[in-house]
Amino acid sequence: MRLDINTRGLQAVQRRIDALSAGGLQQAQVKAVNDVAYQNLRPAMAEEMRAVFDRPTAYILRSPWVQPATDARPYALVAPRDTRGGGVDPQKILDAQVWGGRRGDKRSEVALKRAGILPAGYQTAIPDVPFPGSEDGHGNLRGAFLVQVLSYLQAFGEQGRGHHINMKDKRKQAIEKNGGAKRRLVGPSIGRRYIVAYGKLRGGARWTAKGENDARASNLAPGIWAVVGRTGADIRPVVMFVKAGRYTPRFDMDKVASRAQLDEQLSRRMRYRIRQAAGV
Repeated sequence: MRLDINTRGLQAVQRRIDALSAGGLQQAQVKAVNDVAYQNLRPAMAEEMRAVFDRPTAYILRSPWVQPATDARPYALVAPRDTRGGGVDPQKILDAQVWGGRRGDKRSEVALKRAGILPAGYQTAIPDVPFPGSEDGHGNLRGAFLVQVLSYLQAFGEQGRGHHINMKDKRKQAIEKNGGAKRRLVGPSIGRRYIVAYGKLRGGARWTAKGENDARASNLAPGIWAVVGRTGADIRPVVMFVKAGRYTPRFDMDKVASRAQLDEQLSRRMRYRIRQAAGV
């Protein structure tokens, strides 16, 4: 959002404006715009996110970034920005919320597609009852849990100097026996093995271990499942593969401007900055 200032209608301070040099007035305008950008508009964007989004992450809430006004460019820009680097651009996430359309892939979905596990045109959904230790409280897979699953499924390529981080047989056996509790990985000590099922998408399941109970996997809905225990009778969803989601517009910048009371705040800060510049 662009934040600019208009001095029309400020008759109460017109005499002060006339007493100022052109440079003094311009500096007062720049300071007033930046005051409102930082103190009102940016917090209002975060508050609107909390109001319309379901459990937004701190990363998204902190993403509004102020490009302050300057003498050469007397307006401020407030827009989402990737503040940590390497993540999904928050601007792309919010574009779908403002304008509607397909939502961008999450980092976990990018990783699953890169590994060839998540089919093109699909995204992930966490089950209504998340697998223990899998969810971060914001509707996303926990990073450590995702690494465990990808490593178990042998989905990583060579890293660094040719070393693999895919799980070795001994480690997989520990996961299958007790969930890897001795290594303090995420989740409770539930012995399990992971399988990838595609239903009709790819004509069956992708097996991670052989066994008579795996035949049931071909009837599972597309997604990653955990076969819990040694009998194979307890199969729980970990993450489901669903058609890419589409958003209807929800994040309304007009509501943000109203929440921030931009007109009123700009007038107040402009009067203050003009009095400050005039020395009164």
